[in-house]
Amino acid sequence: MPAGSESAASDFRRDFALMRAEIGKVIVGQQEVIDAVLTCLLADGHVLLEGVPGLGKTLLIRTLSRVLDLRFSRIQFTPDLMPADIVGTNLVVEDAAGQKYFEFQPGPIFANIILADEINRATPKTQSAMLEVMQEHSVTVGGVTHAVWEPYIVLATQNPLEMEGTYPLPEAQLDRFMLKVLVEYPGRGELVDIMTRTTGQDVSSLNKVCDDRRLVAMRELVRSVPVARHVLDYAVRVVLASHPDHESAPLGVRQYVSWGASPRGAQALILGAKVRALMASRYNVAYEDIQQVAKPALRHRMILNFEGEAAEVRTDSLVDEILGSVSTIPPESMDMDLPAATPVTS
Repeated sequence: MPAGSESAASDFRRDFALMRAEIGKVIVGQQEVIDAVLTCLLADGHVLLEGVPGLGKTLLIRTLSRVLDLRFSRIQFTPDLMPADIVGTNLVVEDAAGQKYFEFQPGPIFANIILADEINRATPKTQSAMLEVMQEHSVTVGGVTHAVWEPYIVLATQNPLEMEGTYPLPEAQLDRFMLKVLVEYPGRGELVDIMTRTTGQDVSSLNKVCDDRRLVAMRELVRSVPVARHVLDYAVRVVLASHPDHESAPLGVRQYVSWGASPRGAQALILGAKVRALMASRYNVAYEDIQQVAKPALRHRMILNFEGEAAEVRTDSLVDEILGSVSTIPPESMDMDLPAATPVTS
């Protein structure tokens, strides 16, 4: 890490804690979900939140937008939503001299924080409008490419129960989400706290604790965290073990998985682990950082085959099996296959 990293890391943890505390004024519990969303935010990734209605997925994202001094835009995905409704379109306008020309009118996708609410309710044609902007941070309309504002993050929600009138996200789009976070039902104590907060007078007052420049600086610090060769190799072996045709794949993966995680899955493991390392007051990535982020980084990138779907196998259990089978002891051939230790930035 560069000079002055200890002070920068301390400021990073302070600002992370401030964002977490401000969100906690509105969101009860769900600490793992909040940390995962903030991890994506600071690692320059997108996040997919999955949970039944009423668990506060949309509220969490709206609260995050209030905590950050950034432009926020919400897109409610419906079956009749068209791609132009998202990215914008060219309109014919007339100037003072009566001359007509095309002018691009940007859509709601042009903001810093995008809430894609119930993203699986839109048709595949409309969902495809998100592919370019999520990967390239730009949209192309009429042969002209328009860059979106930085920093940029898409936070999408979807309901896993109601399948009528929904369109499952294609694998190419799922792979563009750095993490897939499962929002669970609150416990008894948390539910009591929710009722107390939401059925009385609203007294919560949120403070903006981070702007665009500070967020960019925090992202740069995350990418400067070094990864040792043996830890990088461990992350690679975890990803390779998710492929059913690889020699290191455990039995469950061979039996139930059709396709394993892509290289984006390895990138998500490393970048998420870097954020976790900084939060743990460490200046390098450890094995446990990779293990902590493995489920949200890989669960949506492992495609089950027909047998897996029929048996209702959970990909989380397959990730557990992978972590249990991949040794943290590097193989002897590692030093011949891997480059010298260096910070991983992509």
